[in-house]
Amino acid sequence: MTLPWGIKKGIIMAKSKEIKTNAMRILERMKIAFTELSYEPEGEFEDGIHTADMLGLPHEKVYKTLVCRSSAKDFFVFVIPIEAELDLKAAAACVGVKSVEMIHVKEIKDVTGYVRGGCTSIGMKKNYPTVIDESAKALSDMYVSAGRIGAQINIKPEDLAQAAGAKFAKIIRG
Repeated sequence: MTLPWGIKKGIIMAKSKEIKTNAMRILERMKIAFTELSYEPEGEFEDGIHTADMLGLPHEKVYKTLVCRSSAKDFFVFVIPIEAELDLKAAAACVGVKSVEMIHVKEIKDVTGYVRGGCTSIGMKKNYPTVIDESAKALSDMYVSAGRIGAQINIKPEDLAQAAGAKFAKIIRG
């Protein structure tokens, strides 16, 4: 049996109460509409492209969350399309610092409260300055991690910006 998005029965579990994440609870408290999509992960880490393929989602609507650090040890969050590469110079300029670098994978949980592959800009341990690539503004909706591997949320870009306290800017290469 084929379900929406071309997913076969058993892979997608819509609106499952058992995997409510901190990000979902925050969105509900803020009365921001979203749809949850989930799937059974195949391993400890799944990148955005694999996630999009598992759920049958168009790659141009799926975004990943990256965390960077400045030389002053300040953290910044950047949300970009899964197939894009962060332009570190543009990212630094839009947050008003000289340079930024990606944090090490081992630091993700300590800094954000989320694991690699399940990181989202909503509900991190602290409210870090957050930037969503401006390409999202052209979309009616987008998909981002719900804060757990195997869970995504579908949300309007402006609602994600509101929930994450984010701004939009051009931060990808190309």
